[in-house]
Amino acid sequence: MNRIRRIGVLTGGGDAPGLNAVIRAVVRTAERLGGIETLGVLDGFEGLLERRYRKFKSSQVRDLVDKGGTVLGTTNRCNPFAMLPDPPVAGGARVDRSAEVMRHAREAELDALIVIGGDGSLRIARQFAALGMAIVGVPKTIDNDLAATDYTFGFWTAIEVATYALDRLRDTAESHHRVMILEVMGRDAGWIAPDERVVLFNTGSGLKYAHLWAQA
Repeated sequence: MNRIRRIGVLTGGGDAPGLNAVIRAVVRTAERLGGIETLGVLDGFEGLLERRYRKFKSSQVRDLVDKGGTVLGTTNRCNPFAMLPDPPVAGGARVDRSAEVMRHAREAELDALIVIGGDGSLRIARQFAALGMAIVGVPKTIDNDLAATDYTFGFWTAIEVATYALDRLRDTAESHHRVMILEVMGRDAGWIAPDERVVLFNTGSGLKYAHLWAQA
C-alpha cells in the first residue's frame, strides 16, 4: 500500500457549527500521523474544478476551534456531475465535468479527499469514490438526516439555538397572553423539533409548555 503524503479537505453545502473544528482536527491529525500535508479546497467541489487551494499547517489552524462558518468557503450550487454550462444552452441541459475534477485531483497529488458535508455533498463524494477517488465523508448538517451516524455536526447546536429562541418567546407569550408557534428548520427530517422538546423537559424548562402540547 502506497504511503499517503497529501490529502485534500473541503466543505460543501450550507455552513453549520463545527466545520472549522473539523478542519483543525484534520490538519493536526494528518501532521501527527506522519507529516501528511493537508490541502484545503476552497468553496467545495468548485475549488477542485477551478484549482483553488490553500495549504494548511497546524500553526495556521490553532485558533479555528471557536471560529464560526468555514475558512475554506462553501457552496451548494456546484455538482460536477451536473453543471450548468457557461453560456447556458437551450433547454437548461447540464454537462458532466467530473473528469476534470478527477484530473485536477491527480495534478494536485491528492492521495485522498475528506468531504465535510450533508446529504448532497456526500452523494457527490460517493460518486467520485465510485470513479476511484479515495474519499472520507464527514457528516455535517443541522437536519441530522444522514444514515450510518447517530448525530451530525451542527445538529446539537441547532437544538441549543432553538431552545434559546423558545425560552425568549415564552416571556413574550406570557406577557401578551398568547400562544406562539416557533418554526424550526430540518427540511424533510424534522428531528430538531422533537429533540428540542426532549431538551426542554430534561432541563425542566418544558413544564410550562406541557399544557399547550396536551391541548394540541
